[in-house]
Amino acid sequence: METANHIILFDGTCNFCNFWVGFVIKRDAKNVFRFASLQSVIGQELRMKYQVSSGLDSVVLIKNNKVYIKSNAALEIIKQLNGLWFLFYGFKIIPIFIRDWFYDVVAKHRYKWFGQQVCEIAPKTEFMHKFL
Repeated sequence: METANHIILFDGTCNFCNFWVGFVIKRDAKNVFRFASLQSVIGQELRMKYQVSSGLDSVVLIKNNKVYIKSNAALEIIKQLNGLWFLFYGFKIIPIFIRDWFYDVVAKHRYKWFGQQVCEIAPKTEFMHKFL
């Protein structure tokens, strides 16, 4: 499994999304994930390459040339994390329309609940290699 094939696209202006990126980085013991904001040039290029709708306002995981969005992306990501986080992958048994409904509720209110920032996440020097 190539690490270059595990790319997480995220909303770089969303405080919750930036928290999520930091959460994943700290638990990515296998060093499998790379990150790019949806707003960045590389994020836009990856959207076009993988035909991800420009209207999609969600975390996107590109893993082995396959695109995962919303709850599927979150579960695929969490499955790879260090510790017992992989246990949450068990939520995969819940029908996707239910999982995505909950995902959409949080996504819809994330700026109101968690805030928004003007600039993209500025990674610490030790994590710069994880950002495209």
